[in-house]
Amino acid sequence: MGELAAVQALVVVDVQRAFFGGEGAVPGAPAVREAVEGMLGRARECGVLVVHLQNDGAAGADDEAGTAGWELALPVVEGDREVVVRKRHDDGFAGTSLGGLLVAAGVKGIALCGVMSEMCVSATARTALARGYRVVLPHDAHSTYGVPAADGISEAIPAATVSRVAEWALGDEAEIVARAVDVRFEAGGR
Repeated sequence: MGELAAVQALVVVDVQRAFFGGEGAVPGAPAVREAVEGMLGRARECGVLVVHLQNDGAAGADDEAGTAGWELALPVVEGDREVVVRKRHDDGFAGTSLGGLLVAAGVKGIALCGVMSEMCVSATARTALARGYRVVLPHDAHSTYGVPAADGISEAIPAATVSRVAEWALGDEAEIVARAVDVRFEAGGR
């Protein structure tokens, strides 16, 4: 396989303290964080648009707005090319400025990373694909929790399996790559 074509934006989905620290951390959180940090560094170096999606969880949720768990787990260098977009839905486009930011920056392709694989990452990927964006999803840069056993339905399903099924469910439109280190960035047309 040849070199992966570059993308013009990085969308970091819900990399918040509730999911990346302490007992509530997603499985493999340190490795996922490292993969995301690597992409973030390369995206900044290339001057592409970086959007940090920050979920405003419901009252009492681990990521309830304004709580310690709601805070972003990685530092943000806010400016013209790096922004935080707060959201209230799984889909990062729903009721937010994400779509407008991508259009204004001339983005044709995005790399997605973060949590939860089958929820916010998947929902955002699906809308991006429906809007005609090329979507690259590195396997080592997203995660989720396992699914507990359900009596009479199934045994427990490990988090790694849930993440892989989320990738598979995106179909062949999304580009699933094994390693975040293989994602390349290139500034867009505007």
